[in-house]
Amino acid sequence: MGRAVFTGRVQTGGESLRPIDPLILSQSRTTFSFLVLLLALLVLRGRRRLALPRADVFRMFSVGVLGVAVSNYFYYLAIQRTNVATAIILQYTAPVWILAYTVARGLQKPTLQRVLATVVALTGIALVVGVFGSGGLRLDPSGVIMALIASFSFAFYNLAGHSILARYDRWIVLLYVILGASLFWILVNPPWKIEAAHYGFSQWLFLFVFSIISVLGPFAFYFAGLQHLEPTRAVIVSCLEPVFSIAIAALLLGERLHSLQSFGIVLVLAAIIVVQLPGKVRETMNLVEPME
Repeated sequence: MGRAVFTGRVQTGGESLRPIDPLILSQSRTTFSFLVLLLALLVLRGRRRLALPRADVFRMFSVGVLGVAVSNYFYYLAIQRTNVATAIILQYTAPVWILAYTVARGLQKPTLQRVLATVVALTGIALVVGVFGSGGLRLDPSGVIMALIASFSFAFYNLAGHSILARYDRWIVLLYVILGASLFWILVNPPWKIEAAHYGFSQWLFLFVFSIISVLGPFAFYFAGLQHLEPTRAVIVSCLEPVFSIAIAALLLGERLHSLQSFGIVLVLAAIIVVQLPGKVRETMNLVEPME
């Protein structure tokens, strides 16, 4: 949907929707999602149940800014500087950074199961996005740096989000996380710049619907997953994102699915199965100090 609206291919009322700036698309996703979720929680739970200690609010804001917003922002910049294949494969090195961090902290052991699942998942993503095809990687130095920043940010989002979700309801965490991301976008792209775009009703309606489909719904499910999965498992499962993108494009848009891409999909699915298999000893993740 994002690609379609970037190129003006979305039809509303028989007419093509004027292209929407990617920056405004990213910003509106979190802002509209925050407003909808805030209204729902105020009605269902009341204002008092939304109050949290300042220290925890700051932690959630950091996940929203340094995790959600920064990963999204630098991912788009990486695409502009390189190509989609380069940006995706570098962003999805996040499982490597998570595994390295948790092993260094003594939170997990570098078991063969985790290492194998990580390597297989990265190989599958590389095949799915066509790294070994004619397009391949485009290693522009600045683009590579931006994509790596996005991967570090994605890793931080999973690690910090998991620790916070161990103590708070996911809807409250999601509210403050996307609030932090929304405030970040206001600094990057102030309201007067949005006003200067002069979008019409159809464009704002699309942005609203897109925010629910691409942020509020998926993030609610992903946060629920982080409550039950350690970060390494959760981020490897998230490698299905480009897999589904390629598969849906093949089914609905008629795009051709090459044999290497099909094999890459099989590898990603295999990695997800491997990482979910029970080990000999069930480890408990504790990424934060216990509350007094």
